Amino acid sequence: MTEERIDSVMQKDVIRLSPDTPIREAVAALVNKRAQLASVVDDTGALIGVITQKDCFRSALNASYYRQWRGSVKDYMMTEIETLDATTDFVTAAQTFLDKPYRAYPVLRDGELVGVLRRTDLLAAFLHFG
Repeated sequence: MTEERIDSVMQKDVIRLSPDTPIREAVAALVNKRAQLASVVDDTGALIGVITQKDCFRSALNASYYRQWRGSVKDYMMTEIETLDATTDFVTAAQTFLDKPYRAYPVLRDGELVGVLRRTDLLAAFLHFG
């Protein structure tokens, strides 16, 4: 049943950034979309990293001190990426959230980025279906 898979509840409007995106633009995108993370993609659209709100704090603190934003996404992004497959069931995804400290995961289908699953999305699914 597809409604018990994460592709039925994930966020499909994914923030996609280039590694060369100025960090201030990345922060603005995260804030404006109230997103936990943004996906960093190469010229072909392949996922090469993620940048989270937490990753942006060092740059934000430096900007508040020096009154200037410095750097780009590639300076702050994580390249060791944990992902979930779009066909992952709710229970397996929940166990992943319990086992790891992440608040959101990029979701792939056949190696292609198709969404983001946040803790909130999965909790809402448990409320709805349980």
